[in-house]
Amino acid sequence: MSTLTVYRLGRVEYEDGLALMQRFTDARKQELVGDALLLLEHPPVLTLGRGAKRENIVASDERLATEGVEIFETNRGGDVTYHGPGQVVGYPIFLLPQHRQDVRRYVRDVESCIIQTLAEYGLTTGTIPKWPGVWIGREGAPDARKIAAIGIHISRWLTTHGFALNVNTHLPHFQLIVPCGIREAGVTSMQKELGHIVSVPDVEETLARHFTTVFESERRTGEVSMRTVSIAVVRGQGPQARVLVVRRTAERGGFWQTITGRVEPGETPEQAAARELAEEAGLSLPVRPLNYRHAFALGELLPPKLVEETAFAAWLPEGQEVKLGPEHDAHEWLEPSAALQRLPFKGLREGVKRALASIER
Repeated sequence: MSTLTVYRLGRVEYEDGLALMQRFTDARKQELVGDALLLLEHPPVLTLGRGAKRENIVASDERLATEGVEIFETNRGGDVTYHGPGQVVGYPIFLLPQHRQDVRRYVRDVESCIIQTLAEYGLTTGTIPKWPGVWIGREGAPDARKIAAIGIHISRWLTTHGFALNVNTHLPHFQLIVPCGIREAGVTSMQKELGHIVSVPDVEETLARHFTTVFESERRTGEVSMRTVSIAVVRGQGPQARVLVVRRTAERGGFWQTITGRVEPGETPEQAAARELAEEAGLSLPVRPLNYRHAFALGELLPPKLVEETAFAAWLPEGQEVKLGPEHDAHEWLEPSAALQRLPFKGLREGVKRALASIER
């Protein structure tokens, strides 16, 4: 029996999700890992499949910017779709064995896992042959509505991309697009159909169980390898607000970042954030959580090394000076837009945006 390692990663920035897929794909090709199912949540994003028509994004660039929705082109099948909070996104990274090397069967099996999951919540769902995904209602019915989208990519029988199940999804965001290019039917969620908020972790657990059964696998639990913190240090307010960026030494990559560090055994993330501020910037400041935790793959290591990072903010009062620790060789105070341009990773940029927004409240 093959193994299936299930990773429940929480929020993953979309560009980090693409990198995660690539790391797991490379590792699976080299037989460094077995099959994996990545379960996660993306921030608001529109993705375009290989057959997507740009005109199926009906919102203006200005509205997308106001709503905080990004656009990405992908190599999966299908048209345009939406990912966002409250939606379970699943990326099965499977090397299909010979008896399963059939694209239609693979799609049917993924659909079956979702249909069986929804049945446990009392929802009767099925497929509509001419339209991809999992649906409530029959073909031709005026109230037919999609509850899960499917868009896959298979290369040499190695699968990537996957599905998106609307659990507590913000459905008005689907008005930004013609979902999957289908104008004749609507979109729904488990929350809308059941009339109450649904536990995302419980849905993930049910999906994992059915994927394990349908794909005849022995389930294993994937873990993150490291927990880290990021701290956005800000001084001043309004037009005078400036963000601290520090440059790692050449031996440590030579890139610019906010203050970051590892959560050591026995520490809480808050304790780690305060300690890293003292060690890497010579600052003794209170830290404020930003309600932002995300996962990503560390560099290009194989097999993938997964990191879960929690973001904090700190405000520097007048009179305190930065004294860099040994991991950095330069620092600057930048106007917010310049700081965001300097930072190479989406998670660090998101931490800075949230820190600046919290000042304004």
